[in-house]
Amino acid sequence: MTVPEEVLHARAYLLRVAEPPAPAVAHLAELLGPVEAAARIRGGADLGPHVGAEVAARRDDDRAAEDLAAAAALGGRLLVPEDEAWPAAAMAGFAAQPGHAEWAVPLALWVRGPAAVDELVGPGRRSVAVVGSRAASGYGKWIARDWAASFADAGLPVVSGAALGIDGEAHRGALAANGTTVAVLACGIERAYPAAHARLLEAIAERGLVVSEYPVGAVPARHRFLVRNRLIAALATGTLLVESGVRSGASRTAWAARELGRPVLVVPGPVTSALSVGNHTLARDGYSTLVGSVGHALADLGPIDPEADRPAAEPPRRRSPVDGLSGAAVRVHGALRGHAPSSTAALVRESGVTPRTVPAALDELLAAGLVVRDGDRGWSRSV
Repeated sequence: MTVPEEVLHARAYLLRVAEPPAPAVAHLAELLGPVEAAARIRGGADLGPHVGAEVAARRDDDRAAEDLAAAAALGGRLLVPEDEAWPAAAMAGFAAQPGHAEWAVPLALWVRGPAAVDELVGPGRRSVAVVGSRAASGYGKWIARDWAASFADAGLPVVSGAALGIDGEAHRGALAANGTTVAVLACGIERAYPAAHARLLEAIAERGLVVSEYPVGAVPARHRFLVRNRLIAALATGTLLVESGVRSGASRTAWAARELGRPVLVVPGPVTSALSVGNHTLARDGYSTLVGSVGHALADLGPIDPEADRPAAEPPRRRSPVDGLSGAAVRVHGALRGHAPSSTAALVRESGVTPRTVPAALDELLAAGLVVRDGDRGWSRSV
């Protein structure tokens, strides 16, 4: 079935004006249809809570035609929910997460490469996300590369984030075994990030798939890495955590997989290594399964029951310090660099929140006790 051009243009426009995740706009598109939703936003209609200040400020930024043409010039395309190839099974878990902005279903996905997204996750199909630390050890890199090759030999696509360390080795292992691998980016599909992975990303685009919620030209930012991690988890039937610290993006991907009802597998490491603390913590808390071989992992990844949306017995969700805050406050908190002060201008740049929204978000974080002001130096986390 061919998707109407007006639908493609509408969703391309919505992706441009609504910084992901965009639960309110996604809900509006579901209620009205993407074409009508885009038309009302573009026309400045009063849409109440569905269009906040950030979207309203960007409503005139209509570059849908240019974005679609730029993607096509790269051999890419916009995959939309109206397309038969949309990975409906992969995205179904997001619908079971009401009230959490970070779990919004993507408005659409920019994709580049020959692989079919809908074949990654579905009834009777298996795939695996392999994630871990950028500052990986030799042990971690070997596990990622060797196990990814074995997964590819078993016919499982390997999904990761193209970062340095574990991610890159996982992609290389899958490619070396002539398997399918998928890179989920926090920037435009044309951008080689990190620059050291330019050749790797080209190889993935030639033989697998490069995926992003962000249009061509979009630059990587801290909050975008956190947002894209939910897609890495969603596009796999299980997640393997090779190495991770206590607070890391890889651990966040593992938590996302757990929230989506997908298996989380962790590789044990030396108890003396800081890169194993995150893995061991997940295993100790009962939120994952320790695996000591590829055979263990394959056994725990399937077979997949298409009727089982979530595990029968689900452990309680841990409360995050930012639960209950606005989306803008969550993104500003994510952009803060630990206890090193950040200026307001830096927070605007790193969070994707509009300049006039950042002060209100900081006030909200301050009232929640999550930030402190360091004089003229800026803001830093208290938690």
